[in-house]
Amino acid sequence: MRTDEAAFDRLVEPLRRELHAHCYRLLGSAHDADDALQDALLRAWRGMDRFEGRSSMRTWLYTIVTRTCLDIAAARGKRALPMDLGPSSERVVFEDAPATEVAWLGPYPDAPDARYERREAIELAFVAALQHLPGNQRAALVLFDVLGFTAAEIASTMDTSVAAVNSALQRARAIVAEKVPPPEKLQDTKTRGIAAGFASALERGDTDALVALLTKDVTWSMPPLMRWYSGIEAVTGFAVAVPLGRCPSWRTEVLTANGQPAVACYLGESADAVHRAWSINVLSLREDRIREITSFLDADLFARFGLPPEKA
Repeated sequence: MRTDEAAFDRLVEPLRRELHAHCYRLLGSAHDADDALQDALLRAWRGMDRFEGRSSMRTWLYTIVTRTCLDIAAARGKRALPMDLGPSSERVVFEDAPATEVAWLGPYPDAPDARYERREAIELAFVAALQHLPGNQRAALVLFDVLGFTAAEIASTMDTSVAAVNSALQRARAIVAEKVPPPEKLQDTKTRGIAAGFASALERGDTDALVALLTKDVTWSMPPLMRWYSGIEAVTGFAVAVPLGRCPSWRTEVLTANGQPAVACYLGESADAVHRAWSINVLSLREDRIREITSFLDADLFARFGLPPEKA
């Protein structure tokens, strides 16, 4: 007899957040994660009569969600950041049109009570690295290394052999190790202070304070723009010319995204004008400096982060 909808919702609700994060890791987009989870839970609801209890409800749901995500990933292709598509720019580019034909990686908003299996497993660099893997390797790595499923459980989920899973894991780990720096173990108060310093420097137009927060090999990218900058000289030149030069006035909000410090930026035509949503800036750190700034130039993201579209 089919479980009624209310009972099914009660079963799923404790797992909904972690299932959504799983979808995001595999797909690199919170919007795609919405679609995938909705589709997967509909499949689960319709197939509830076939759940025989030989595995836990959590394992059964992860099987359906993973297969749904792999179907979507195969149809839509991988997500990218600007550095995946070309070399950094050696000079400041003022007129850079958005590349709308690219499927861009997106940020992931942290819930106030977010608890991840491992914080680094939701970080931007890790999710970006996953996009370089074939679907089977991507899923095997996340299920085994992040979520703790056994090779046998993953083989059942992906309808393959344990040997194939182990082979996929080995190849996936090698690729990810090349692309993901070791995770930083900084206290939340420290990371928030760095983000606050970045936000304050932007609002004041203080070049020296902003540059003092950066590593020598810092990068700054701005999807959906193709151009990106690498190294303290190039990044400083960009910062002076564009956000601290051409942009009249900033208002900011410190938050977190992908388990990392982040800053929402609102742009105004003057200090006393209304400031409108402009970018969500995710900051990747090394020790007490910013090694990577990823500025997602998309005002529509603000609603997903629970932020208003304008700021006084």
